Amino acid sequence: MYGDAVEFGIFHEFERPPGMSEAQAFDNAFDLIDVAERGGLDAVWLAELHFSPERSVLASPMALAGAIGARTSHIKIGTAVQILPLCHPLQIAEEAATVDHISHGRLIFGVGRSGFARTYLQYGVPYAESRERFAETLEIVRRAWTEDTFSHDGKYFQYHETCVVPKPYQKPHPPIRVAATSADTFPAIGAQGFDVFAASRTGTLAELAPNLASYRAAYSSAGHAGKGGVFLRVPVYVADTFDRAVEDCRDSILAFYRQLGQQLERSAQDAGARAIEQRDVRGRRLRETSFDEVLQERVIVGTPEMVTERLGKIATELELDGILAELNCGGQVPREGVINSLRLLCEEVMPAFK
Repeated sequence: MYGDAVEFGIFHEFERPPGMSEAQAFDNAFDLIDVAERGGLDAVWLAELHFSPERSVLASPMALAGAIGARTSHIKIGTAVQILPLCHPLQIAEEAATVDHISHGRLIFGVGRSGFARTYLQYGVPYAESRERFAETLEIVRRAWTEDTFSHDGKYFQYHETCVVPKPYQKPHPPIRVAATSADTFPAIGAQGFDVFAASRTGTLAELAPNLASYRAAYSSAGHAGKGGVFLRVPVYVADTFDRAVEDCRDSILAFYRQLGQQLERSAQDAGARAIEQRDVRGRRLRETSFDEVLQERVIVGTPEMVTERLGKIATELELDGILAELNCGGQVPREGVINSLRLLCEEVMPAFK
C-alpha cells in the first residue's frame, strides 16, 4: 500500500492508426472502455484532438462522454482536456451538465488551452487570445451552473439575465481540474483554488516537483481549504515481462516524442506562443532523445511489479491524488497489448494504491 488512496484512470485518445477505418476506431475505443469498466478502473479521460486523420477520431469529447455515461455504471468520465477557448461558454455549460445527468454525477470537467495554435487557426480564434478566452469562458460556465440567472459583460461574451438549463447533477457542479504546462501556470491555478493536471510530455517527471510546490504554496496562500488535488498524466505500459513491454511500446513512444518535438519547434514561431516556454529548445531535445532517456525521465514501462514500484515512488514524492495512465502513447501499440496492459493495471497495479 502506498499512503492515501490514488485515483486511477486511463488517458484515451480514441486512436486511429493508419489504415484503420473511423468506424473501427470507434468500436475499438469503446471496447477498451468496457474492459476498464469491468476491471473496476476509477476513471476514463478523454482527449480533444482535431484534424488528425491518422491519429484520432476524438474531436467531440463531450458527445463521447455522454455515450460512455450511458453504457457504463460506475466509471468516472473526465475530459483531459476540453479546450475552453474554442468553446461557446453557454453551449459547453449545457452539454457538460447534460452529460453529468446522463452519468448520474460521474463527470469530471477537465479544462485547458492546448499548447498548439494549429487548431485555433482552423477555428478562426487567435491563439494570442487563448488565456483571456479561457478565463472568461470558465467564469461563465461556473456561473451558468450555480446561478439561476446571470448577466455577463466581458471582452468576448455578453449575456443578460440568462438561465442555463439543465443545472449539473452534482452540486454545486462537477469537479473542475485545470491543465498546467508552463511554470507560471501552476501557481495561477493554485491561487484560483482548482485541482491541477500535470504531465511529463514536454518536460521530465523530475521537473514537476518545483512546479507542484509553487502550485500548493499559492493554493494555501489564497486561503483555500486542503492542499489542492494533483493528477498526473503519464505514459504507462504494463506487460508480463520487461522485454515484452519494451518491444510493444518502444517504437510507438519514440515516434510520439519525435513528432511532439517537431510540433514544439514549429509552434515556437506561432502567434501568441511565449518565448519563456523555450519551445524550440524543448522540441529539439525531444526529437533527439533516446529510448533509455525516455524510460528514465518521462514514461513508466515494465512488469506489474516494476510499474507499481515506480508509480508508488512518484505518487509519494509528488503527493499525487490521481494518475492518468496513457497506455498507448503514440497510438501504435498493438491492440491486444493495450488491452492486456489495462488488465494488468487494474488487477495487479491499482490494488496497491487503494
